Order: sequence, then structure tokens, then C-alpha cells
Amino acid sequence: MVKVKTSIYIDRELWEKFKKHALTKDMEVSALLEDLMRDEMIEETIDEILVSVVGLEGQEVDFEPIEPKQGLVSELVRAVRDERGRRISG
Repeated sequence: MVKVKTSIYIDRELWEKFKKHALTKDMEVSALLEDLMRDEMIEETIDEILVSVVGLEGQEVDFEPIEPKQGLVSELVRAVRDERGRRISG
């Protein structure tokens, strides 16, 4: 995966709070932002995957994701990724 450096304008107080939040989750700010962006675009991603697998080009896929009963989706995704990594690495 190729990384790009970017600049954004954001409220200074919000940015400082976000960086502290990332520290409490023991995550780099960039990694947490990437997780949040993926979560935000999950419906589009799922639609693209379904279209490529099922071959429904030109048709709209109606999909309503479910909300987790607890925690953030990014936390659940991170847990699944970590578990998969442990299984692969043995």
C-alpha cells in the first residue's frame, strides 16, 4: 500500500483531543484516521465487493449495515485483523 502525505485544516482543540484519543487507544494518529475513513466508506466498499463478486454491474445493491451492540466498528475490525494476524504468524 502506498502512503501519501496530506494537509488538512482542522480545529486545533479538536486535533489535540484526537491525538490524545489515539494515544489512549495505543494507535498512531494516521492509523486511527485510516480506520475511521474506512468505517465511513464501508457501504461503498461493500457495494463494490458485492458487485465484483456477484457481477451486478449497473444495478444498485441495497444494503443496510448493522450497528455493533457495543464498541466502535473500528475496534471490532482491529480485533479481527489482530486475531487473523496471530493465526497466520502461528
